[in-house]
Amino acid sequence: MAGNLLDIDPELAYRHAQVALQRGGRVDVVREAAALTAYATGRYAEALREFRTVRRLGGSIEHLPLMADCERGLGRPERALAIAEEPDAKALPADSAVEMRIVVAGARLDMGDAEAAQLILNRISTPNADLQVRVDEAKVAVLRALGRDAEADELEASIPEPVEEEIEEDIVLYDTAELPDPDEHDEDELEDEAPEFDDEDDLHEVAEVAEDDEDLDYDEHDEDDDAPEDEHDEDENEDDEDEGRA
Repeated sequence: MAGNLLDIDPELAYRHAQVALQRGGRVDVVREAAALTAYATGRYAEALREFRTVRRLGGSIEHLPLMADCERGLGRPERALAIAEEPDAKALPADSAVEMRIVVAGARLDMGDAEAAQLILNRISTPNADLQVRVDEAKVAVLRALGRDAEADELEASIPEPVEEEIEEDIVLYDTAELPDPDEHDEDELEDEAPEFDDEDDLHEVAEVAEDDEDLDYDEHDEDDDAPEDEHDEDENEDDEDEGRA
């Protein structure tokens, strides 16, 4: 869910990732989801911490550009440049290397060196159309920083609009004409609900009867207990009468 919602509703994606984090915090892909959603929602300190954890757990270096960009988001462009100079950064795959160069250009721009940023961006060449769009967007910001607004406007106009991807959802449709009549359905349910007794139910019935019998036995037992007392009293009376006669 976090992955599906990341580009649509980053905040909701972040909440999903947080729930997953509470249940599987030792799993690297869970920490990765937490890092990516935190980054997408601008929680750069949290995202940087999670990216470091992912790197420690799995040894992955693919998120180094995002880690460097988190440093930029925290106002530390010099640290972003330091990450770009790490030995692992030299081993990044082609697309990730392009992302890192975009971040480095942004760091240079943050430090007030727009010309260095432009030089870095002009040297980027990628067959990836999505990455090229990001390179052009970075160039627009650099051109505006250099005061070349006309060129920035022209380049910005040439950038294609983002295409919103539709989410495919499984939807089940029912034709109500094919559903049974409600009255007939109720009658069928009543028939189905008719009591049927099996052996187990019989045992329960017997158990209930047994309980009733116990109550009855208890009452009879009380009467029997009273009977001997009466007989004992009668015997005592007879003894008294005999003594009187004597």
